[in-house]
Amino acid sequence: MARTLINVPPKAKRGQIIEIKTLISHVMETGYRRDETGAPIPRDIINLFVCSYNGTEIFRADLHQAIAANPFITFFTVATETGTLEFRWTDDNGQVEKASARITVE
Repeated sequence: MARTLINVPPKAKRGQIIEIKTLISHVMETGYRRDETGAPIPRDIINLFVCSYNGTEIFRADLHQAIAANPFITFFTVATETGTLEFRWTDDNGQVEKASARITVE
């Protein structure tokens, strides 16, 4: 589907609030354009973003037509334990892009 960039601090203190930044490059199609023959080009946008921390969902965003072509999503969470943050983007065609990042909590 696309290329992703993720910024998660590699280390944090237990209880510290951390900022997580994500960016995905995706060729978005609004569904309003037409091809050379005049037929509508089907909509294809990222419609769901989910982040899980050690298997527990901590952030979810339902995205709609006004979303940018390369959505940048930033949010905060509390560093509770060493583990993995898993990211999942889903588009209108059902394609899923996944990425993950490790964080060490001291």
